[in-house]
Amino acid sequence: MTAAPAVEETPQSRRREQRGWYWYDWANSAFPTTVLTVFLGPYLTTVAESAAKAAGSPYVPVFWFDVRPSAYYSFVVGAAAVLQIILMPMVGALADHTGRKKEIMGAFAYLGAGATVCFWFLSGDRYLLGGVLFLVASVAFAAAFVVYNSFLPEIATADERDGVSARGWGFGYLGGGLLLAIHLALFLKHESFGIAEGDAVRLALASSGLWWGGFTIIPMLRLRNRRMPDRGSETTGQALTGSFRQLGRTLRDLRNYPLTLAFLVTYLIYNDGVQTVISFSATYADKELGLDQTVRIAAILMVQFVAFGGALLLGRLAASFGAKRVVMSALVAWTLVVAAAYFLPKGSATAFFALGFAIAIVMGGTQALSRSLFSHVIPRGKEAEYYSLYEISDKGSTFLGSFTLGLALQLTDSYRLGILTLVIFFVVGLAGLAAINLPRAIRAAGNPVPERI
Repeated sequence: MTAAPAVEETPQSRRREQRGWYWYDWANSAFPTTVLTVFLGPYLTTVAESAAKAAGSPYVPVFWFDVRPSAYYSFVVGAAAVLQIILMPMVGALADHTGRKKEIMGAFAYLGAGATVCFWFLSGDRYLLGGVLFLVASVAFAAAFVVYNSFLPEIATADERDGVSARGWGFGYLGGGLLLAIHLALFLKHESFGIAEGDAVRLALASSGLWWGGFTIIPMLRLRNRRMPDRGSETTGQALTGSFRQLGRTLRDLRNYPLTLAFLVTYLIYNDGVQTVISFSATYADKELGLDQTVRIAAILMVQFVAFGGALLLGRLAASFGAKRVVMSALVAWTLVVAAAYFLPKGSATAFFALGFAIAIVMGGTQALSRSLFSHVIPRGKEAEYYSLYEISDKGSTFLGSFTLGLALQLTDSYRLGILTLVIFFVVGLAGLAAINLPRAIRAAGNPVPERI
């Protein structure tokens, strides 16, 4: 049995929560933009190289292994992905079982923010410290994001979710882009501020944690728990055991929702393309197009701010035409953009910016509307568990897309042919999404079908 909500649900209270919910996208975007996209990888690699040089060895010791400094960050990212895949379903089950979503989300958000602040101490030969801090921060980021996503079907009606999800995603791009602009100015002009380059990087990393933790206060004040189970004096151990049992039941019951599973697989496929294009763009600009770092940094900033408008635009289009049609149209656009990348002339910054602009328009909307579509096909009361599976699809796609691109480069040694192979992810994803009967999937999950889907 679950208790009734402690506060009456009204349009006003729902909008208040939605506005608070948006701020977590603003808060946590500091981590993927400043930390993951720009600064941590090169800096942690440099720290590992310094440690290897000091030891007079081409390797650095990592537990029982000798690892090349150039490979260290990649191995850390891979280990973080494995830990996320293992822990996210557990966190989702715990959130649904206990009903204490806000507390669990806050605990992981502040754990991740605290670990990010501690990047300030990443200097000298402390590459192991950097790896451990990254593992903690990235796993906490993923766990908090699972619970954050699970609030969407609770704070928005079926007809509101596309717009709410799009505004949250767009707000995140705006916040992440604003902070990244500040950090890039600090990095590029560090001599004017009288600080060393390494100190500028550490300051950017640490202040990202402060940004993440500081703005998380707003959603913590606005969001409310719902359907609090009446579990009496259940101990922490009993809660964890109950959560594992609930997770097992959910995984078994997933076969009863074949269309929900089909959506997850379809999302994994087309998100392969999205994530791989995003992660490969800078390398493509550098190695194939011969564009310098200034152009690449400017393109990253441009994409952040244009993606804000793109997410809002696609959210508005979804209100008129339905989220499924808009996502399918976006996948057509992705196919055309990737195909166009094959023909970009070397050294043309203008062409690269035009391509980045097109990507930014569809990038945020594709992800935001996919998140809201998935919210409709989740059985009530299991939001966090199902969103943990959704995020696992995201992590799996990072692996699959990178493997496909790497295989293409291995066989052809051509960056242009490599990026062209990503078209298949969008084509197959488009066909899969078109084949799914979403109204039927929504009714099977026991949810009302929106006026436009």
